[in-house]
Amino acid sequence: MSMSTIKLLKYILFAFNLLFWVFGCFILGFGIYFLVHNNFGVLFHKLPFLTLGNVLVIVGSIIMVVAFLGCMGSIKENKCLLMSFFILLLIILLAEVTLAILLFVYEQKLNKYVSEGLNDSIQRYHSDNSTKVAWDFIQTLLNCCGVNGTSDWTSGPPASCPSNPEVKVLGMSFALTLNCQIDKTSQALGL
Repeated sequence: MSMSTIKLLKYILFAFNLLFWVFGCFILGFGIYFLVHNNFGVLFHKLPFLTLGNVLVIVGSIIMVVAFLGCMGSIKENKCLLMSFFILLLIILLAEVTLAILLFVYEQKLNKYVSEGLNDSIQRYHSDNSTKVAWDFIQTLLNCCGVNGTSDWTSGPPASCPSNPEVKVLGMSFALTLNCQIDKTSQALGL
């Protein structure tokens, strides 16, 4: 490769990683905001650490570290940083493929677990204020009611349920997420 091509590659790698680093900063900032303000309650009481704030802090931190290694490794032409960047990207890719395969293999168990967890949190709606806030926010935002409809609410649907929900958006969201993961698995395996 010519020196001009290598310099171009160096600055492109730097620019993209700088963009991802800034993106990681925003994700981390939103995560910290959600942790501090705690506007979103816990929907899965069996996994109380699985909150929007915690997930965003973890994802934002990982993106920032990996992008920082790519930025500094490319601009300083540091082989150690570039190899660390490569190895971390490889680990992330392998983790994504493994996760996609596990989601595909355990699809039915995952659907059952999520449904049971959400239905359990519905039962806590009147006794736990953070759960109430989370369900009210989700149902208002997605224009849905419960997991499978108004029948999930044994004591009648709350005021946050739309009077006539057109679709079961929450269930559709889970199905679409799982479908995307299956597509990624198929592409990664070349199926």
